[in-house]
Amino acid sequence: MGTVMNGSDKIEYLLQPYDFEMFSDLRPYLEKYWSTSIPIALIYLLLIFVGQNYMKAQKGFNLQGPLFLWSFCLAIFSIIGAVRTCGTVGMLVHRKSLKHTLCFSNFITDPVLGFWSSVFVLSKVIELGDTAFIILRKRPLIFLHWYHHSTVLVFASFVYKTKMNTGGWFMIFNFGVHSFMYTYYALKAAKVKLPRWIPRLITTMQTLQMFIGITVITISYIWIQEPECLITKDLFFWAFLIYISYLILFFKFSYQTYIMPKVKAKTKGE
Repeated sequence: MGTVMNGSDKIEYLLQPYDFEMFSDLRPYLEKYWSTSIPIALIYLLLIFVGQNYMKAQKGFNLQGPLFLWSFCLAIFSIIGAVRTCGTVGMLVHRKSLKHTLCFSNFITDPVLGFWSSVFVLSKVIELGDTAFIILRKRPLIFLHWYHHSTVLVFASFVYKTKMNTGGWFMIFNFGVHSFMYTYYALKAAKVKLPRWIPRLITTMQTLQMFIGITVITISYIWIQEPECLITKDLFFWAFLIYISYLILFFKFSYQTYIMPKVKAKTKGE
């Protein structure tokens, strides 16, 4: 990988964009209608309430086939997104610096990052469908799930609209974790026998993602006073607050799911 010079217009790219990544810029529309994410999130929460009440009198659906297809498509999307964004940002860090990725607008001007950041925001609406499978299959729906889905939708739209460059790092880590998570869901839906430690590994990755997010936000704060840095104190505050809440909830989930049962079993054994 390397910087590529487009022969026709002499535009310098970190990675040569594919044709589909040169698609018409969605940024003006996503910036203009970013607040639409709020009513979408509220409708999502309302549908959860309606759906759960409806399913109380219904038998849970199997949906193994649709669930496999759903997870498989999201896995492929996440893998390609992770490869393209990680490769581009890796080149940017190599050619410039980490500070450059946290303070400047490459996530807006670079066509590869511009495309993937746009579809990343849109994908947060699509991923709300995860909850539909849980409700229709009558599986337990925990607070972490619906809180994370609804707030990520609004937060991603907000970060995109405000051009907060740390959002690029949030996107990369999210793509990476989702690559493993949806691949696991697809294999599980296909009834492939998998090691029992994989769900715990994915939860650990999700928790680590939140810790890294907080680290990136904190590092960006170091340069917040420099005039060329696009980070503001308001953006720092909201990003730090939301990631702290995610970290606490994922750590709590990990403790209650994997650590507490072992502690109780050990206590009973004694």
